[in-house]
Amino acid sequence: MTYLIYARKYRPKTFEEMIGQKPVVQTLQNAIKNNRVAQAYIFSGMRGVGKTTAARILAKALNCQLGPTPTPCNKCELCKAISEDRSVDVLEIDGASNRGIDEVRSLREGVKYKPIHSRYKVIIIDEVHMLTTPAFNALLKTLEEPPPHTVFIFATTEFHKVPATIKSRCQHFEFKKISQKEIINHLVDITQREKIKISSSGLNLIAEAADGSLRDAQSLLDKAVAFSGEVINDEDLKEILGTISKDLLFAFSKIILEEKPDEVFPLVEKVIESGYDLRFFYKELVQHFRNLLLVKSAKNPQDLLPLNEEDMNDLKEEAKKASEEELLRYLVALQQGEPGLKFSSHPRIYLEVFVVKLSHFKKITPLKDVVQELEDIKKELKSPSEKEFSKNTFQKEKVLEEKVLEEKAPEVSNQKINETIPNKFEEDKGKREREIETAMKDPSVQSFMDKFKAQVLSIKPIKKAEDDKNKLPFDLGRKK
Repeated sequence: MTYLIYARKYRPKTFEEMIGQKPVVQTLQNAIKNNRVAQAYIFSGMRGVGKTTAARILAKALNCQLGPTPTPCNKCELCKAISEDRSVDVLEIDGASNRGIDEVRSLREGVKYKPIHSRYKVIIIDEVHMLTTPAFNALLKTLEEPPPHTVFIFATTEFHKVPATIKSRCQHFEFKKISQKEIINHLVDITQREKIKISSSGLNLIAEAADGSLRDAQSLLDKAVAFSGEVINDEDLKEILGTISKDLLFAFSKIILEEKPDEVFPLVEKVIESGYDLRFFYKELVQHFRNLLLVKSAKNPQDLLPLNEEDMNDLKEEAKKASEEELLRYLVALQQGEPGLKFSSHPRIYLEVFVVKLSHFKKITPLKDVVQELEDIKKELKSPSEKEFSKNTFQKEKVLEEKVLEEKAPEVSNQKINETIPNKFEEDKGKREREIETAMKDPSVQSFMDKFKAQVLSIKPIKKAEDDKNKLPFDLGRKK
């Protein structure tokens, strides 16, 4: 019999066997129960989370001899044909290799005919975002008004590339990443069935490397069995996965937390000699400090970190070397420095300098200590002796008075000028009157004034009479 890899051998065959996609499974099962199956679906999500598997199970649920049923039997000929990919009524198409308009036209022609053996004709297009724009446009009308007993199921890892016109004609289900605990539980089930011996820390390493993809985890376990046999030790597994040694990560955290910058350069040299990519190592170092902060902050870190007791104790001992605030500062600095390492033309120098910088972080004075020191200085300045207090008070009042006088100097000078001008005017007026009075007492002046008054009295009336005569409109003598 041909060997089946774990990803195919342990592929879910019913909705109940699917892992980590409970909302999607429940919605599809209820739709089948209530006869509310849509004409088209879009299953989106990262690789290896069950999109194509769910599409095949839905096809079996619609065409099972006992159905439509949310629990296909997997025993009838129709279910077996779909599981073995030999059903003529269930077409699974690769969108990357059948992406042109000609392939879509052929698909439209085939959809017109009724299913031959099954109840529904199911069209599954994997990686549908790879279709060209003309191909999508040719599919629009068929999606909006498909023939009876035809269901389209599209799977994609890049949902944002699917045109909005296609999205609006389909029901969208997003498949989430599978949690690390669920992956570990599934791997434990496989190892028990296959009689494989592996430690819990080894399963955790595989689950971390899978990063939410169940298929990746199954493939990594298959690879480990091929390398080590049925007994897999942690050292072999680390070599297979390329995992950074735990001792190396603890050595870096030690020189940072214990402020030993002189040990940075030989340690970076050791990383390079081990053949690790510096960017990958930096990523693991960030994760290591995250674990230290988690152990320091969380009440029950064992619920969040699936580690064995020995590794958990090592993390707790390492975390005791720094406070929670300091670990947070280290972690934030590491995250902010990651883009610099990624785009640096000299990643080794960047890493060395950055780790040296981190080893001096404890010398930074916290802001709260600086504020407290300022408060203490203010208190000392506010409570001098009585003698100093009176002296300082007198000096302050004197300075304040001088300042006020300086500010009011222009105003005072203007006031004095305004008071001086009227007094001077009165003095000049009196002086002139006295001079006039003295001059009038002079005989020559008095003689002149008498003569002047006589002339004025004799001339002015005559002149006025002549002026009045000139103003008369007629001659008074003639009228008479």
